[in-house]
Amino acid sequence: MTRRTLLGSALLAGLAACARPSDGSSPATTGSDGGSAAAALTLGLTYVPDIQFAPAYVADKLGWFTEEGVSVTLRHHGANESLLGALQTGDEQVVFAGGGEMLQGRSEGVTVRNFATAYQTYPATIIVPADSPIQSFADLRGHSVGLPGEYGENWFYLLAVLAQSGLSRDDIDVASIGYTQFAALSGGKVDAVVGFLNNEVVRFNEAGFAVRTISLDDPPLVSAGLGATDATIAERPADLVGLLTALTRGAELCASDPEQAVQLSVDYVPTLAEPDQQAHALAVLKATTELYGGQFGVQNPGRWEAMAGFFADSGLVSSPVPAGDAYTTQIVAR
Repeated sequence: MTRRTLLGSALLAGLAACARPSDGSSPATTGSDGGSAAAALTLGLTYVPDIQFAPAYVADKLGWFTEEGVSVTLRHHGANESLLGALQTGDEQVVFAGGGEMLQGRSEGVTVRNFATAYQTYPATIIVPADSPIQSFADLRGHSVGLPGEYGENWFYLLAVLAQSGLSRDDIDVASIGYTQFAALSGGKVDAVVGFLNNEVVRFNEAGFAVRTISLDDPPLVSAGLGATDATIAERPADLVGLLTALTRGAELCASDPEQAVQLSVDYVPTLAEPDQQAHALAVLKATTELYGGQFGVQNPGRWEAMAGFFADSGLVSSPVPAGDAYTTQIVAR
């Protein structure tokens, strides 16, 4: 997902009863114990509170961060704030972002390093109408493909599709359509869209618009996870282990009892006050938990190596980044 979907389009807090604004632009929630300054962590999220961040809502609501010895503030970025900006200024100690976005940041001099990958399955896919003649990636030749823009996880995925199917960008008509995949595809404005299994696919199914998905078996991409600066990882590993442990517990509850997880998230996501939105959130959450794989937060070194090479070959980084500089396996949930 892009950072706006995690990804508002669309991969952890909002307006809890105990919330306080972290700044003028974004609501935040603090741990219930107040915590010690040494154990305080601010977790930066994407722009819109969303059920896809339920593991953090659950962990906060049930006091699991406190149990792990950390006082966590959940903070949503302002609309005009760069994804890694608050991490650089120290206003956030941890950020939830795509692995590719963190790799790009690393190439630009940001000392961010992924310490836990949340989605073991890359969520992006090619979506076409059920009656489309497009049956394979090769069939995309000569057709229009819509996506938010030439950035973020949707874009990385489309480039991986082209590379693995022997197509070039000139073989398709790339349409930057913003976050309007549903309207663009259902309205016939494009022949295919790049969307997410736990976002656009859910919306198409709910609307009764029949679609098919065409997906890469093993894209050279790492999806959403948790990142921190090299300094934070070196100086505060125990705090990061506590954070990840609480989030892992939250993810496990989301997978085992998604209905309860939705109810626990109501105070954090304003739209969940509406019953129909709760039903939608439940469908999104069920699709999201399928992306976690066998262990929330586990790293796949082979995929990091593949992505580092792919980004360098595709010109997605200003300078090549060794995979080992972009992630660590030192932070493991208890």
